[in-house]
Amino acid sequence: MISALLPAAAVAATSVTAAFLALLLISYVAQGRRPKPHRGSLVPEPELVILLFDGHELVDATAPARSLLERIPGSADEWARLSSYLSQRIVRFEERLEELPSRGRVDFAGKDGVTLNVVAEAVGGMMRLTLTDPEAEGQGIVVDALSLRAQEEELKFLRLMHGALPSLLWRTDEDGTVTWANKAYLDLSAESGESELMWPLPVQFPQVGAQNAAGPARRLKRAGSDRAKGIWYEVASFPLGDATMHHAVSVDALVKAETALREFIQTLTKTFAHLPIGLAIFDRQRQLALFNPALTDLTTLGVEFLSGRPTLFAFLDQLREARVIPEPKDYQSWRLQMSELERAAASGHYEETWALSSGQTYKVTGRPHPDGAVALLIEDISAEITLTRHFRSEIELGQSVVDAIDEAICVFSPAGEIILSNAAYAALWSVDPGTTLGRMSIRDAIRHWQGRTLPTPVWGDARDFVSDIGERAEWFAEVSFVDGGVLNCRFAPLPGGATLAAFSKGMHARPPLRRLRRGRRTESELMA
Repeated sequence: MISALLPAAAVAATSVTAAFLALLLISYVAQGRRPKPHRGSLVPEPELVILLFDGHELVDATAPARSLLERIPGSADEWARLSSYLSQRIVRFEERLEELPSRGRVDFAGKDGVTLNVVAEAVGGMMRLTLTDPEAEGQGIVVDALSLRAQEEELKFLRLMHGALPSLLWRTDEDGTVTWANKAYLDLSAESGESELMWPLPVQFPQVGAQNAAGPARRLKRAGSDRAKGIWYEVASFPLGDATMHHAVSVDALVKAETALREFIQTLTKTFAHLPIGLAIFDRQRQLALFNPALTDLTTLGVEFLSGRPTLFAFLDQLREARVIPEPKDYQSWRLQMSELERAAASGHYEETWALSSGQTYKVTGRPHPDGAVALLIEDISAEITLTRHFRSEIELGQSVVDAIDEAICVFSPAGEIILSNAAYAALWSVDPGTTLGRMSIRDAIRHWQGRTLPTPVWGDARDFVSDIGERAEWFAEVSFVDGGVLNCRFAPLPGGATLAAFSKGMHARPPLRRLRRGRRTESELMA
């Protein structure tokens, strides 16, 4: 049995050895065909950025390609974000991409200063994009993990800051094409009706041209629909290498406030235009800020001079030249008077009447205004002064006529106070009601009368007659003086409830009756 098994064992051992040698030979041949790595290179070859699209829908992508898509800002789909990214770096990217179905392959190169190559290939009805960086290809660049993390954190912070910034930021090239914009600019473009934003982005401020982009801030009106938050912006531009950076802040609220203020001033101006009183408002620097047409009529100053915003002292100097201000004895005293005018007007205590050489009379009032402003009001009161003088003249004439009457008279008001008397009354009773302090009532007058006459009930009846509000009639009476003599008294009703008391000395001109209740004329007859 043993001798029979030996040949079989030898055959099996020979087969195993032959198989092992065959595997060893195959392994050696395979290692000989494999390309040898470069000596000293410990970094594996980087994976390419490749994306496969079916129309605008992403079908597949390598890991670096997906990482790139995640870092491109925006909320649109993958193709829109990638297209905006490449359009900023490649000239006429979307326009040349339309040639792919007919050509099968399109090679793109980056703009000046941009190291980027893109190859678009048509593969089975789909499009494959390959992105490479010529400068970084094959260089085996090693990046420190901590440095890379710091750069990514800084980049993330900058993106968040630009995304949260309410003002608009965008960059344009030499042709005025928008090559970059922050989230606020993109949102504003979306509000303008662009449902799908494509690069280059729509220009929101066409007034900012490439030839005058860099310069001071300007207030511009944005071209767009009324659905936008604001229409007025303050745009500042400054160069940034070969491009130009623009910054815009909405000043719509400020413009509306200025417009409202301007309309309010126009309303005030229209209102002041119909006032007969001249108005001149000087600001805190004492320059004329507002005036109305009546001021030109009253002062004869030209509109050209007033529109030039003269100072308060220049305004007063012109008034002096036009003889619209009282002429003082010398110029120095006039300047001192004008300085006092300014101080008094600023405190609200200036009010004077200017009597001009032309015969006109102006009432000038100074009033303080908020923020240190001063307002001067000039009113022509010549008619009032003339009327007052006329009334005063008539009153003086009437008083002279009354004083010329020999009969002592005085008139009582319905309240029982003396409102008129003549010189004969002052001589008879040794008192002048016009020169006494306060008003003299019927009771005060009766005390004077009683001191010069004998006791009589006439004075009580006179007091009741003056106070009576009913129908009254004229009546007469006689009283005797203490030192002798007779006093004839007459009491008559006057229109408006007034009462006339008249006295004359006599020798019993009438019967010695105490009084006559019924006279010749009643109050109604007198009023008629």
